[in-house]
Amino acid sequence: MTVKNFLAVDTSGSALIVVAKKDGKTFTSYTPDCAMKHSVLLMDAIDETLDKANLTLSECDFFSAVVGAGSFTGIRIGVSAMKGFALAMGKPTLPVTSFACLEYNAVEGKTLCLIDALHGYYYVCGYENGKITYPPAYVAEEEVLALYQQGYALRAFTKLGVAEKAPVEIMDGGKGLLCAVETLANDNAFDELNPLYIRKSSAEENLCK
Repeated sequence: MTVKNFLAVDTSGSALIVVAKKDGKTFTSYTPDCAMKHSVLLMDAIDETLDKANLTLSECDFFSAVVGAGSFTGIRIGVSAMKGFALAMGKPTLPVTSFACLEYNAVEGKTLCLIDALHGYYYVCGYENGKITYPPAYVAEEEVLALYQQGYALRAFTKLGVAEKAPVEIMDGGKGLLCAVETLANDNAFDELNPLYIRKSSAEENLCK
């Protein structure tokens, strides 16, 4: 499928990102730290971005959302919104991982994409020349440092605690979302928007206890 018009959102982290593309032109709304108020701010950000692009929902060829890893609540908000639009417009959906957004424009070699899972833990996924070599996992800082010693370059969207012990390249979330969506759309990777939960939520863990 040739990438034409689409709407994509990333609500998986502290930032809120909305990307709209129409007739080859891209328009982005980026809120670097919305204090996890995605549910309050998302629709206004979508309206603002669609207005800038002069794009209507019916003109979108598909709808995309980052499905994880990241904030459990944030992921559900973005996924639910895009599912609703797709259902109403009768259009396909395109799931994108936060790791794919971090991997954009990677140089040759090994890259470890990091998402902060708090308390010294991280969601990670390793790539080498565009192929996954370390499947998505929930690991402690020690494992991140071990992988760094094995030659993985570290990437993240925000400054992380592990940066005190190893260099971490900070990536542009808006550019990453755009590149990941275009790449996956051209690969015809359309599918259901199902959240990627690498570990159980705190509520589920407490229930199990």
